[in-house]
Amino acid sequence: MSLGYRIAYRLGLTPWETAGEAFGPQLAALLDGYEADIPAPFGEALDVGCGTGAHTIGLARRGWQATGVDAVPAAVEQARARAVAAGADVQFVHGAATRLEASVGMGYRLLLDVGCFHGFRSEQRVGYAQGATAVALPEATLLMFAFGPGRRRPLPRGASREEIVGALPGWELVDDEAADTTGMPGPLKGSRPRWYRLVRRA
Repeated sequence: MSLGYRIAYRLGLTPWETAGEAFGPQLAALLDGYEADIPAPFGEALDVGCGTGAHTIGLARRGWQATGVDAVPAAVEQARARAVAAGADVQFVHGAATRLEASVGMGYRLLLDVGCFHGFRSEQRVGYAQGATAVALPEATLLMFAFGPGRRRPLPRGASREEIVGALPGWELVDDEAADTTGMPGPLKGSRPRWYRLVRRA
């Protein structure tokens, strides 16, 4: 999958970037609800699998010290250029979501995953969980967007509620809700996407 993403970014064939804009209002509402319960300044946020950085920049504009990480060099390059154009104070790092502790440092209060975890194989999810737990503060929040499980190539494999909970033993699932698919292409609407909110156990 990594090679496929590398080729796609080089060719500019990244429909998931456009699709991600469709649920921007719902993501904003979820973040509003979360931020209402924590004191400012919010602290550090990590956008896992950030792509070209739209959500990372959005977090910075909301007052987070935002870092984005992605395994595709071309995506990171485009994200950095996008941040400069937007005048956003963010950091973008080339690194693997399955080895977060090796590239992004520690102390994150919020982890945002918009479509990263749900594309991994089982063994990759183990590395993802270990890294997420290592870099997050106690009681940090992981906000995750994931398709429901199914074989819908070339779409990611998806993940069920049970798979997410089982893969992240250091975290507690506190909420999940159906994603708003308004404006999404037909195949994405049929993927039964959901938002999950997990809290790292202290």
